[in-house]
Amino acid sequence: MSTVTSLTLFTFKKNKFWAFQQMGTAPKKMKQVRGLQFFKFLGTGGGQGFSLRPDFSTYAFLGVWNNLMDYNQCVENHPVFKNYRKMAATERELLLQPLKSHGLWSGVNPFKNKVIVQPEEANYPAVVITRATLRWNRLISFWRSVPTASKAIEQAAGVRFYKGIGEWPFVQQATISIWENFDAVNDFAYNTKAHAEIVKTTRSKRWYKEDLFSRFYLISDQSKIF
Repeated sequence: MSTVTSLTLFTFKKNKFWAFQQMGTAPKKMKQVRGLQFFKFLGTGGGQGFSLRPDFSTYAFLGVWNNLMDYNQCVENHPVFKNYRKMAATERELLLQPLKSHGLWSGVNPFKNKVIVQPEEANYPAVVITRATLRWNRLISFWRSVPTASKAIEQAAGVRFYKGIGEWPFVQQATISIWENFDAVNDFAYNTKAHAEIVKTTRSKRWYKEDLFSRFYLISDQSKIF
């Protein structure tokens, strides 16, 4: 494996205000980390899908690393990760291998990678990350459509997990979803009427100022309780 993408979800019971503060303070401490190409500290939406209501008990860290060694070195030794583990109630660590990505996130596509394992050869679950910056004059239109989008993925066959994530509430939104395989992803994307209508509406109403769609293999999924 070459580059590695990590997504770590931390949940909090007693230290929610501390976790909220880290959204502003922690990024400054990660700028000079060896092997870290791209990173974001992310809040999450209430429930599993999109929601106007934030989930103040769950936060995420997304990172793109040169290799697995650099990732392991950081998460085991960096003060930011040590503090998160000290304050959190649970941790879920997802390690992903990029497969295909188009679009931009903060002006770059961080998930471009030469695929080592071909889709027909892989037996890994599939992961999809989407991200968008909404146009200010399209916010009301977008959020009115959210219940339909959440219901569509909730009813999709083959989806194991999905969660709304993002940098700024209401404006910069993202999702992470885990699927049994890419056949399930493709069936939802291309054969589901509700999803097709959402894509059509997205294009016609020009909701997004910037957007990105990325597919990954789920290489590892580990959870810890502290």
